[in-house]
Amino acid sequence: MRPKATVLTIAALSSIALLGGCSDQKSGTPTPTSAPSSTSLPSNGAPAVAHPIANTAQFESDPCAVIPTAEVESLGGKVERSEQENLTMGKACAWIFAKGANTVSAGLVAGNKDGLSSLYAQNATGGLTTFKPVDQVDGYPAVVYANGGEGPGTCTLAVGIRDDLVYTVIPRLGSDHPSYSDPCGMATKVAAAAIKNLKGA
Repeated sequence: MRPKATVLTIAALSSIALLGGCSDQKSGTPTPTSAPSSTSLPSNGAPAVAHPIANTAQFESDPCAVIPTAEVESLGGKVERSEQENLTMGKACAWIFAKGANTVSAGLVAGNKDGLSSLYAQNATGGLTTFKPVDQVDGYPAVVYANGGEGPGTCTLAVGIRDDLVYTVIPRLGSDHPSYSDPCGMATKVAAAAIKNLKGA
């Protein structure tokens, strides 16, 4: 079942590319940034990020360094291994749990220079099948979204780290996982751990 879990992880991570749908950026190698690229952000009704995190370049290139494995294990169970995924809009880390076909993937979407504003724009044009602004994560605005693929055990959470940058978390959990009935709750905990570590960098 492990190969199947990895395939599911890659499929889930591909949804991160949604965040670039309304950006001028084209597919290709993302360029890490440490400052907002536009003075017009936020836009499309997206909330402003009150306390932007500037020092993210290291973690854009090394997503597995954002959260220590031991911290991920405290949130989701024993991790068998972690893998870096190179995606169209940036790099993500997939933590694959030892028990069952359970994974959580997360990363900074460096190729999307419009941050949460791109999700708000896609929602305004009917481009998303799920769009739900949720409570802030450690003081940072967040949205649960999808463009198909909704179902039990999965959630896609995007948190605005800066007006031009989001951190996205995607749990893919089987019915044997304790957080199966609340994958967004797990995503929120992972995002909070990431924000704590990003702020301390």
